[in-house]
Amino acid sequence: MNTAVLRTEFRLFRREPAAVFWMFLFPTLLLVILGSIPAFRQADPSMGGLRPIDAYVPVAVLIALLMCGAQSLPQVLTGYRERGILRRMSATPVRPVALLSAQMTVQGGVALASALLALLVGRVVFDVRLPQQPGGYLLALLLAAAAALALGSVLSALSRTTKIAGAIGSAVFFPMMFCAGVWLPVQNMPHTLARVVGCTPFGAAAEALNQAAAGDWPGWEHLGVLALWAVLLTAGAARWFRWE
Repeated sequence: MNTAVLRTEFRLFRREPAAVFWMFLFPTLLLVILGSIPAFRQADPSMGGLRPIDAYVPVAVLIALLMCGAQSLPQVLTGYRERGILRRMSATPVRPVALLSAQMTVQGGVALASALLALLVGRVVFDVRLPQQPGGYLLALLLAAAAALALGSVLSALSRTTKIAGAIGSAVFFPMMFCAGVWLPVQNMPHTLARVVGCTPFGAAAEALNQAAAGDWPGWEHLGVLALWAVLLTAGAARWFRWE
């Protein structure tokens, strides 16, 4: 990947304050708002003695990845194709794949940085324990990032315009927010619903992160679901994506 292209894409991203806010700052801001509610800082017997704020740290970690995959990345990639940028680049020494790789690196890197910020704020402000199984947590997080970036590529492949990308992204975004546990932590879901949610990429990611945060190695079924989604979505993007 051309480092000059990567630097350019990072500078362009920094000039988009809305993208910086929603991907980097919003997940942590949501965590702070929820943590400011006294009930969220009290142990809940139905959650095995955890506080709700403890359960929402992994959710905040996933929100940035979800925004990257369902909202930000499809808009950018579709916009490049719609404006003919990729077609024009095909006539230069810089290949379009270098631009796409740089954009995915920037988006994925910002999402992971947002996850780190949420973990640090949770620890410092609300005394949420850092993941007790850091290796498993990192593995689950990287698989979730891979699935999110692959999802963004598929949505880009299926969208001819940025308006369509926004519409499809929104249709995917809100159900995936539910699966990640934004409105109801996965631990509090009925057993059957939790099983169904666990078959989705962000539901499996939420389960894996929760297990690693508690000190257990993430269940191989959850890691397997994440890996399978990443492979399937990547294959779909490779099949359907067009430069122009």
